[in-house]
Amino acid sequence: MATIKDIARIAGVSVTTVSKVINNYPDISEKTRERVQKVIEEENYRPNAIARSLSTNRSYTIGLFFTDHLNSGLRHPVFRDIIYGIERILFKNGFDIVLFAHKWGDRFSYSDKCKNRNVDGAILMGMPKTDSNLDKLINSKIPSVFVDLDMVGHNATYVISDNIEGAKMAVDYLYRLGHRKIGMVMGQWITKPAQDRLIGFMQQITELGLERNDEWIIETDFSEQGGYDAMKIMLKSKQLPTAVFCQSDEMAIGAMRAIEEAGYRVPADFSLIGFDDIEISRYVKPSLTTIRQDKLLMGEKAARILLDIIGEKNSSYYPIVLPTQLIERESCQQYTEKGAEMR
Repeated sequence: MATIKDIARIAGVSVTTVSKVINNYPDISEKTRERVQKVIEEENYRPNAIARSLSTNRSYTIGLFFTDHLNSGLRHPVFRDIIYGIERILFKNGFDIVLFAHKWGDRFSYSDKCKNRNVDGAILMGMPKTDSNLDKLINSKIPSVFVDLDMVGHNATYVISDNIEGAKMAVDYLYRLGHRKIGMVMGQWITKPAQDRLIGFMQQITELGLERNDEWIIETDFSEQGGYDAMKIMLKSKQLPTAVFCQSDEMAIGAMRAIEEAGYRVPADFSLIGFDDIEISRYVKPSLTTIRQDKLLMGEKAARILLDIIGEKNSSYYPIVLPTQLIERESCQQYTEKGAEMR
């Protein structure tokens, strides 16, 4: 098994330099860091965790919290990809993940759990902004990065997709297809993505001078069943929209099922657009047009900026807002008067 001296010899650097790369010190050039990291990977070198912890006063573990009210756990189609991105970066830098079991109303705070397990930092996903435990973490010295939640502090920042622009993109796309009556299935208001996607939707509806009908905006949870139930309600409206924007792909798949059960067709009678671009969206029939957020990149960015905070690379840490992208598939089509007769 390779030693730290072997890595230094092969990479042509000092043992001290290798140690600094392993421990994520900022005073190493990116070129040298990449060369040493490459040798570490090629030689499958793993530093002794106990010795490393004693010498650096770090545990080399990161606490990962995510709240999933649907109880899908690591099978969650969005969180799963984000977690994979987090894991990739942390593993390359010699960090492990402690996955914390956490539910709303848990009597232990995030900061208490981090301190009890001696983690070097925390990444949090899926928390509502109303969670009273968040303030304690924000005001602590624990390095923290939030995903899809705009919380900032001295040692905390966030990574988020541009949900407002993504929602505007969805409405604009439907408008360009000739739709003037557009509904929305939205997620729970307490979540940041639901809030921003509603803001973007309403801004674009107003900008384009489109009809606003409160019967066409239904709040539910971010699930297939939620989308199904919301669409069933919308289909009872006195007048029906010609297109529907769903704030998640799972919602859109559920809405598609409700539409078809009611005797309508997608996209002949209703154009349908989702958000996220989860894997199954390309395989449903018709395949789902959606707004893609780069979930893997979100995880990678969250991990990188957390390591920067831990390594004190900067004095301030700016939020990261990632762009979204329209993915055109089969669930939307040009609006025609033929579909208008039933409305």
